[in-house]
Amino acid sequence: MSDVKRNPRRWLILGVLCLSTLVLTVDNHVLMVAIPALVRDLGADSQDIQWVTDAYILACAGLLLTAGSLSDRYGRRRVMVIGLVVFGLASLVAAYATSPGQLIAGRALMGVGSALVLPSTLSILITVFDDEERRMATSAWSAVLMLGMVGGPILGGTLVTSFGWGSVFLVNIPIAVVAIIAALALMPESKAPARRADPVGAVLSVIGLTALVWAIIELPVTGLGHRDTLIRLGVAVVALVAFAIWETRTSAPMVPLSLYRQRDFSGGSFALVLTQIGLAGLVLVLTQYLQFVLGYTPTEAGTAMVPVALATILTNAFGATLGRRIGNRTMTAVGLTILACGFALLANLSPDSEFVLVAAILAVFGIGAGLAQPAAVAALMSTVPEQHAGVGSAVNDTMQQAGGALGVAILGSVFAGGYTAEMPAGLPEKARASIGDALALGDPGITHAARGAFTSAMAITCWATAGLVLVAAAVALLVMKGRSAAAQSEPANV
Repeated sequence: MSDVKRNPRRWLILGVLCLSTLVLTVDNHVLMVAIPALVRDLGADSQDIQWVTDAYILACAGLLLTAGSLSDRYGRRRVMVIGLVVFGLASLVAAYATSPGQLIAGRALMGVGSALVLPSTLSILITVFDDEERRMATSAWSAVLMLGMVGGPILGGTLVTSFGWGSVFLVNIPIAVVAIIAALALMPESKAPARRADPVGAVLSVIGLTALVWAIIELPVTGLGHRDTLIRLGVAVVALVAFAIWETRTSAPMVPLSLYRQRDFSGGSFALVLTQIGLAGLVLVLTQYLQFVLGYTPTEAGTAMVPVALATILTNAFGATLGRRIGNRTMTAVGLTILACGFALLANLSPDSEFVLVAAILAVFGIGAGLAQPAAVAALMSTVPEQHAGVGSAVNDTMQQAGGALGVAILGSVFAGGYTAEMPAGLPEKARASIGDALALGDPGITHAARGAFTSAMAITCWATAGLVLVAAAVALLVMKGRSAAAQSEPANV
């Protein structure tokens, strides 16, 4: 694509896409520090708090593929704007909720809005930018994801302390309004050529993905052999298998499964899933380590994550240039290997580690994520024909959502089992189940034992995650195409 054909407002459009993505990412992580206030003000119990998080994830993950298909069919800008409107109104409902049930309903509606926005942002990006600039644009978009993850807890701590828990939702509204106005003023509309709708595929995908993610979320609580878990997994398998069969037989599939015959698409997808499992484990373990073991406040714990964001942003800029020379496969594999080294270093932390050491290790994570994630996304999306940009983006988002949920479920179980095993047998049962409960007892001996057990369990979890991320690096090397092969390949004929 020549410079003449490039949209002159493409970098402004990227800013709008990044702003839209940022409001969703910040909201997910800003909620973490508001939980104690929610418990106090709304009288929410542990099950309510669990559903405040799960309602969002289930609505978002279940609707992503359908939302991506809708954006291709009815217009990516239109669907993104509708999603921002829904997200803003849902934030208003959540901010003024007077009961846990109202808050859960607001969060579910926010998940619907998020599902409409996410596929549209990346699909608009790949239709606005050509091959030469797309890597740089994708790197900027990925950096914003990391910035939201790190900035959310910092912003949340400030808002909750100064204005109360409702402010963590109210802050979404002006950002959404600005993004809506900018999208309508700057963005061109784009959609796929007209084709028949696929309502059967939409229904099957919603049922299958919702059941799968629900089973994963509840896995640490119920266990794999529990009846409810088996029922959810059974529903997920039946619905997703039926979805796959239907999509291969219908003349107008919602998701063209032939995309998975493209090595960069399938390799990028599975590498992203394994990477998200690892990153979910990092957030799960590290936020608790900083607060329970090192004694940081929620705001200080969020601030401690700044090295990840800075390293990611700097590496993204460097990687966007380097990636054109060495290719997505090598960039993804190298980044994932560095990420695995970060987990190995994290496994060697102690209950007395200094902040400087923690910050240096987090910078290693930022470098690995900054190299791997944009390259994997660029490889995946480079194989998607423009008419399927929305659903291709939705596949990327769905894989990452499922990977994140799976990471929390699997690594959370590994970690919980390790913590209990490391705690002395004679201590109270509550103290052996949770470090939070152990510290609440106020006994210095139990506190010392809990911090040691937590650090040991974290080491076990981090070594397991390092191995998982190395498997992702191997997937990238074995499945994704090298630079010369990728340059010669064509998008899937769908």
